[in-house]
Amino acid sequence: MSLQAIKSSVMKFIKDEEGLTIVEYAVAGGLITLGVVVAFGLLGDEVENVITAITTTLQENQTGGVAN
Repeated sequence: MSLQAIKSSVMKFIKDEEGLTIVEYAVAGGLITLGVVVAFGLLGDEVENVITAITTTLQENQTGGVAN
């Protein structure tokens, strides 16, 4: 392979924007995934709090107002 062919191949690779698009999609996908994980983490805490409150209320009603 000649030096001119190598130079041409490198220049073609540098000018090719398709690879950059794939990287952009990967970064965007990673950010979306991170956002979903954080949202579910926060939602999980809220759900746990609601279930705890329901359980406490049921226990108070069952024992006549005194939680165990």
